[in-house]
Amino acid sequence: MKSNITKAAMVVALLGVSSQLFAQDTAPETTGRFGKKEFRTWSIGGHAGVLSSNTIFNGNSRDYQAAQESLGYGGYIKKQILPALGLQADFLAGKVKGLRGFAGNDPLTAAPLYTANSSFETKLEWSAALTAVYNLANISINRENAVLIPYVKAGAGYMSSGADVTTGSVVDKQSYREGYFIPVGAGFKLGIAKGINLDFGYDVNFVKTGKFDGNTLNGKFDKFSYGHAGLEFALGSKEKPQLQNYSSLANLRNQSAEESAELRRALSTAEQNAKRDKEAMEAKYAQEMGDDDGDGVANKFDKCPGTPSGTIVDGAGCTLKAAPAIIREKIIVTEADKKVVNEAIKDLEFDLGKATIRAKSFPTLNRVAALLVEKNFSLKLAGHTDNTGSMALNLRLSKDRAESIKAYLVSQGANASRIEATGYGPNQPIASNKTAAGRQKNRRVEFSLF
Repeated sequence: MKSNITKAAMVVALLGVSSQLFAQDTAPETTGRFGKKEFRTWSIGGHAGVLSSNTIFNGNSRDYQAAQESLGYGGYIKKQILPALGLQADFLAGKVKGLRGFAGNDPLTAAPLYTANSSFETKLEWSAALTAVYNLANISINRENAVLIPYVKAGAGYMSSGADVTTGSVVDKQSYREGYFIPVGAGFKLGIAKGINLDFGYDVNFVKTGKFDGNTLNGKFDKFSYGHAGLEFALGSKEKPQLQNYSSLANLRNQSAEESAELRRALSTAEQNAKRDKEAMEAKYAQEMGDDDGDGVANKFDKCPGTPSGTIVDGAGCTLKAAPAIIREKIIVTEADKKVVNEAIKDLEFDLGKATIRAKSFPTLNRVAALLVEKNFSLKLAGHTDNTGSMALNLRLSKDRAESIKAYLVSQGANASRIEATGYGPNQPIASNKTAAGRQKNRRVEFSLF
């Protein structure tokens, strides 16, 4: 009764493992290149090979002197939990045979003695085991699906077997017995296609009884080996890789190559866009700094474009209703006049990187404007920068600052036609641009009265 209950429990446990064979994997769908990845984790396999009473652990102590190899066959259902670890339900059947049974030890030499005309044949009615399979390596540098996967395995099982013992012409047909056994083994798999592997292995099964081969004289537990070859098939969508064959190292290498190619494409696109934007900016700058109507006010600052040539305009490029007529027989620039201009230059400040004049500069600029009105002087404004930044940017900034000063002086009553605003960028330094002090001197606007 107890044996039947144990057998039923073992079968139910194995069926419980295999009942989830076609269950859906719960991993989420891949989301993006570096998102979670879905794998095939279930597989089935079949194999055939040689059953033998000899094992690599026999040594000189064995129940039968010689083994008779015979055909064995089986299959398995496997669930891969991790790339290196899987749980496997194994099934095995066949016959284990041997010749010349152990008859005791020689009383003089203690050497084992064997009966010449004896043999055994044990039939595996059925056997089932649950084993853990550990992959020793599945790393491939260039392929995401590894080609060679060596493994080791161990577990526990339950079987029903019966031995026929022959001594001379007498055959002892022993009844079937059920009992536990421990399978251990090693082998390797070869990936021959996506989701298909060749499986080569060698297993040793330690039986928890000395009656497996019908010979109990040694008083030790029996064991038998199974060398086999077979095929393994992964279950599920062919688009998903098999987890045990998957090489994360090769996948990371491929993803890095894709990322690098994408970054190169993005950089190339950014460079093309920057070049196009630069050309557009330079074209816009040339248009804004031009003087289409020749009134002395750049297009950017000209609020009244299209005024006739020679028209007296204000700082916004609009016609003055009444321009003051100051007649001087001779224009003489005195030291006092130069002092007014020098003070304006010394007090002149702009917002950083802009052409906006700061308010502290207005009082001295107002005196320059009054001087231009009073003495009808002409004034040349020359903007300069250091060599920090691009040439195009420095040329534009120096020109904009000179034009900004001109616009302010005209707004204070100065004659726009007598003021010339020019930008030279970094082309006319007065000191070395290698030092901060030198660059500070080079950032200037020069006032020239005449």
